[in-house]
Amino acid sequence: MKEARYYESGSGTVNCLLCPQRCRLRDNEIGRCGVRQARDGKLYTLNYGRVASIALDPIEKKPLYHFYPGSSIVSIGSVGCNLSCGFCQNYQLSTRQAGTEYLSAEELVALAREPIHGEKSIGIAYTYSEPIVWFEHVMDVATKAKSVGLKNVLVTNGEIREGPLDELLTVIDAMNIDVKAFNQRFYSEICSGPFKSVLETVERCVGRCHVEITTLLIPSLNDSDEEIRMLARWLAQLDDTIPLHLSRYFPHHRMNLPPTPLDTLKRAYDIASESLKYVYLGNVGDPKYATTYCPECGNPVIRRSAYYSVQVLLDGKRCRNCGATLAIIA
Repeated sequence: MKEARYYESGSGTVNCLLCPQRCRLRDNEIGRCGVRQARDGKLYTLNYGRVASIALDPIEKKPLYHFYPGSSIVSIGSVGCNLSCGFCQNYQLSTRQAGTEYLSAEELVALAREPIHGEKSIGIAYTYSEPIVWFEHVMDVATKAKSVGLKNVLVTNGEIREGPLDELLTVIDAMNIDVKAFNQRFYSEICSGPFKSVLETVERCVGRCHVEITTLLIPSLNDSDEEIRMLARWLAQLDDTIPLHLSRYFPHHRMNLPPTPLDTLKRAYDIASESLKYVYLGNVGDPKYATTYCPECGNPVIRRSAYYSVQVLLDGKRCRNCGATLAIIA
C-alpha cells in the first residue's frame, strides 16, 4: 500500500478528492473504485505499482489516429474503476478480478526505452482499465518517462476532479477520453457516475494536450440522431479538428442488447461529419471508415485496414495532393 494523494480527513471519515464520486470513507472502508481505502485517518491506494496487463500496441488501438500514426506504444493497466458500466469491455480489470504483479516506475520506463521484438515504443499508454484510479503510480511513471523523452498517453473515462487533472496535464501528451453518451440519464443508469464532469474534463484538456474522443454507440441508449448531433456540435465548438471515434457495440459483461446495426453507425458518421473534420467508425471492419481524409481536397492521407496496417501518405503534416496542413502530430 501507498498513501494516496488528494484526500482530506475529518469527523471520523476520510474524503477522497480524486474523482467526482466524492467517496466519504470510514475506517477500513474502500471507495467506489475498489482500490482506495481509509485507514487510521489516512487514504491509501491499494493498486500502486500493480500491473495487471502490459503489451506493445499500435497507437491506433488506443484509439489515437492523429498522434504519431503508425507507431507503437507500451501499454499498461492496473485494476479498479470509478464507474460501473454494464457494457464494460475490460470488466475483469475494472472489477478487480485480474491478477497483478509489481513493476516500479523505473522498471516500466526502462522497458519502454528498449525495442520489443524489434519494435521501438514512442512511450507509455495508461489504459485497459481506468488509469485515474491508478493516479499516484501513473504520475510517478509518466514523470520519469517524460524526463527521458518518452510520450505519455492516457485512455480514460474523464471522471477526475480539477486539481489532479491539472497535475496530470503537466506530463500527459495525449488523451483518448471516453464520452460514453451525451445525456445524464445514461451516465446515471448505465455507468453509475456523473455526466457533467466528463464534459468539463474534455473542455479542460483541449488545447493543453492532444485529445481524441470515443463513444460506443449502444442501440436505443445513446445512438439517436439528435444525441450524435449534439455531441458533434459540442466538440466542434471546442475544436472542429478533434477526432471522434464512434465505435460499434457488441454484447458484453452485463449487457445483452443486440450489436449496433451498421446502418446506425454509418448514419452517425454522416451526422457527426457535418460538424467535425475527422470522424471514424470502430469495430466495423471497413477501411473506408478508418481512413483519414484531407478536409480540403478529400484525398486519403492515412489508410488503415487494421491496427497493424497503416499507410501514411503525408509530407510531414501536409497533404501530398493539395498541400493543406492537417491536425496531426507526427
